[in-house]
Amino acid sequence: MDLDAYVSLHRAEWARLEDLVRRAARPRRMSGAELDELVELYQKVATHLSVIRSRYPDPMLVDRLAGTVTRARSAVAGARDPGWHVVGRFFTVTFPAAVYARRGWVFATCAVSLAVALALGLWVVNSPAAYSGLLPQDEVAALCRTEFARYYSENPASSFAAHVWTNNAWVSASAIALGALAGLPTLTVLLVNAGNLGLVGGYMTSCGESSQFFTLILPHGLLELTVVFTAGAVGLRLGWSIIDPGPRRRVEALAAEGRAAVVISLGLAVALAVSGLIEAFVTPSALPAGVRIAIGAAALAVFIGYVWVYGRRAVAVGETGDLEADLSADLAPTV
Repeated sequence: MDLDAYVSLHRAEWARLEDLVRRAARPRRMSGAELDELVELYQKVATHLSVIRSRYPDPMLVDRLAGTVTRARSAVAGARDPGWHVVGRFFTVTFPAAVYARRGWVFATCAVSLAVALALGLWVVNSPAAYSGLLPQDEVAALCRTEFARYYSENPASSFAAHVWTNNAWVSASAIALGALAGLPTLTVLLVNAGNLGLVGGYMTSCGESSQFFTLILPHGLLELTVVFTAGAVGLRLGWSIIDPGPRRRVEALAAEGRAAVVISLGLAVALAVSGLIEAFVTPSALPAGVRIAIGAAALAVFIGYVWVYGRRAVAVGETGDLEADLSADLAPTV
């Protein structure tokens, strides 16, 4: 369907929404049915705006609908609260929508990264040349005997949690930001993390410590690695927007992906704080291994469920994780 046909199909709904928005200046004069219609049309036109932005990037039409949707949102939700409402919207709409909209990239990046880690681990286990050539044997012996387990308990839990969070947040932010360089540095970050995971797992398995490896990695690693791979996926998509911007100009595609990337990096920092607390207080604890792993699995399930439920709901009404409609068309800073 071309743009003219799309406009012809939905023009009446847009005009009706504009009329209802004008009348909403005095909502007491509107009937209950009209208020319900206002909400329904706001959701529909927000979806139309999203479709037009992605398929038919007509600046004049986008500006018109963006203005209508913004005014309709104000009429439906009331005046903007600059306080906790903004924070609540970030965590219930903006962040989960941004991640959910990129779920295909996230699934693919997680799958490929884990496949690389598994392949490298199996190579170390099954190849004597790899086992003896990748790391000095004294380092391998120390890793298996003490170093791997001691890493999680040699520092006070509170300072260790802060250290882990800072390091992982930096890695994730780097994976996202470096995507602007066509995604190649992001690939390096992902390969280094997957390689380290596979290398350590392979050596621990070769010396008979696979149980220790998994019981120490899984409690925090289930969430932590998912977050890092998600950051990598966002960075790769950011880089791909330069290579293949689709119907948008490259500057528009890069601006939209860059804004969403900032949103995602902030949200992932919170998830990494949770995984850091688990790594500091649960991973080295005296709890049974099954309980520690169950805590990690529960944290991952909550994160995935949260993004899936809130993200799908937000995307269904036209949210993309970008800025609100009245700001997202900006491509340069203003003063």
